[in-house]
Amino acid sequence: MIKIRKILFPCDLTENSSKILPYVLSISEKYNSKVYLIHVVQDLRKLGQLYVPHPSTDLFQQEAMEAAEKALNKICDEQLQSCPNFKRILVSGDIAAEILNAVKAEQIDLLIMGTHGRNGFEHTIFGSVAEKVLRNSPVPVLVINPFKLK
Repeated sequence: MIKIRKILFPCDLTENSSKILPYVLSISEKYNSKVYLIHVVQDLRKLGQLYVPHPSTDLFQQEAMEAAEKALNKICDEQLQSCPNFKRILVSGDIAAEILNAVKAEQIDLLIMGTHGRNGFEHTIFGSVAEKVLRNSPVPVLVINPFKLK
């Protein structure tokens, strides 16, 4: 029998994440799993060596982390009451790399994530976090397109 003890859910703090969360909670309930809710703040300091006059990119990064913390708290307070067994993870860095780091560090059994559904030129420019994670994940990945959900 398959045992799914730990589920990682990368959350981008958008409405799309809210559409996927019921699937995460349903699978968690079925397998009595712990849910790891992760949000990765893109490290703004690594977007390029641009000169940014005051305020500095460090200040922008700090503000992004604080805003993400508030948004994550709101999701936990409003949408995770039915899941008493969860852990929040908030990190900064490359999104795909940090998700994969969390899979290893927390010994995750299943990763459930959404996709933005980008294609063509937009996909070429922005890439796909879901694609990078799917290609490199050591555990099964369930990718849900929130735009196809009712």
